[in-house]
Amino acid sequence: MTRALMLQGTGSDVGKSLLVAGLARAFTRRGLTVRPFKPQNMSNNAAVTADGGEIGRAQALQARAARVAPSVHMNPVLLKPQSEVGAQVVVQGHMIGTAKAREYQSWKPRLMESVLDSFERLRAEADIVLVEGAGSPAEVNLRRGDIANMGFARATGTPVVLVGDIDRGGVIASLVGTQAVLEPDDAAMIRGFIVNRFRGDPTLFSDGMALIAGRTGWSPFGLVPFFPDAARLPPEDAVALDAPPIRRDGAGPLIAVLQFPHIANFDDLDPLRQEPGLRVVFVPPGAPIPAEADLIVLPGSKTTIDDLDCLRAQGWDVDIRAHLRRGRRVLGLCGGYQMLGRSIADPLGIEGAPRDLPGLGLLDVETVMTGEKRLVAVTGTTRADGAPFSGYEMHVGDTTGPDTARPLLHFSDGRADGAVSRDGLVAGTYVHGLFADDRQRAAWLARLGAAPSLTRYEAGIEEVLDRFADHLETHLDCDGLLRLR
Repeated sequence: MTRALMLQGTGSDVGKSLLVAGLARAFTRRGLTVRPFKPQNMSNNAAVTADGGEIGRAQALQARAARVAPSVHMNPVLLKPQSEVGAQVVVQGHMIGTAKAREYQSWKPRLMESVLDSFERLRAEADIVLVEGAGSPAEVNLRRGDIANMGFARATGTPVVLVGDIDRGGVIASLVGTQAVLEPDDAAMIRGFIVNRFRGDPTLFSDGMALIAGRTGWSPFGLVPFFPDAARLPPEDAVALDAPPIRRDGAGPLIAVLQFPHIANFDDLDPLRQEPGLRVVFVPPGAPIPAEADLIVLPGSKTTIDDLDCLRAQGWDVDIRAHLRRGRRVLGLCGGYQMLGRSIADPLGIEGAPRDLPGLGLLDVETVMTGEKRLVAVTGTTRADGAPFSGYEMHVGDTTGPDTARPLLHFSDGRADGAVSRDGLVAGTYVHGLFADDRQRAAWLARLGAAPSLTRYEAGIEEVLDRFADHLETHLDCDGLLRLR
């Protein structure tokens, strides 16, 4: 039977996603056929799959690490938060509805059927399936009906390795404490542990590793030193926005990105953040847009109308108009594009109660939300300069109006996308991933008066994955992980 190994964590953001990606690359280089799998994910950073659905961004990166096309079966249940207590539920790539947190608990038995179906499909085509848990199994108040951690591990007989993050402190208590609160049958599924993100002299934690092993009876599979270049890989969720900004010396062009409460697919900006000649800042609610910004970006949003309300409440609409009076540029991506128009209508209540809302009126277009979601990979060129791009569409809503006669992009299939204002200062598009193409990014930098320094973004991701795989081969007992049954 195909092997499976599950990494669970003592909490969220302990590095499970990246460890699965690194192990996927390491095991793939050993000649194994690897498939990543996460039963349930919660993220508004999603990717379009080859089979026409959507999954969490982390699973798309893990598929890339395994050198396979992403599939909806790699993340059969994706929750896309629309509020503090509710989320859109995507099953095997397609939305089936929205649910409040308490209501969602009653959905789990039937969702487990989809989880197990997807897992068996992957197991049929792989030598090993690397499974990522969600949050922590120590959240025992959520154990009933669990499909993401021990519920899945027990249902499939998958051995578990528990990951703790020493960088945040308290890793000994986190690991030992997790065992203490688990039911005995759940704790028996854990065969070992990994301590992640260590800084300093590893010999200073030898006693700590021994103490954890002694208290739990689990095998220590390694102490993984902090890997700074992990920041160059696409982030999974908005936790990454809490990290300190990338510092850039000098006075290159400044790009201000509005950090909406329900920001989505903000990894669109990653290639720009890594350009040494640019300064990219995310502007949180409560802060003004920097007056010296050369470009303001309105990114994607999971709840466009609510985030448009937020934009106005912050006074950002006033800042944007002042920015345009200074002759500077504004770009809207997906939901941000919709906000730039004259109006947004949601007659079907896709994002909540049916309603209409005036847009910013910076593009002569209007949007109507529709029940059908467009999920497709696209390629093409920008209309103004012929610079190529590749990316994907992931949106509900049709946008029409006079300014679409000046599209931002031409697709390879003959369609046009987006709109540009008469003065050329305001533009919008539905395409995600626009800046990952080196030539497209260079064209935008030229418009801002800067020269590109990062000329191999996609190749750089491959290099980081390879070096992280080397890192794990050095610091983890990878042979021991492969022997787990």
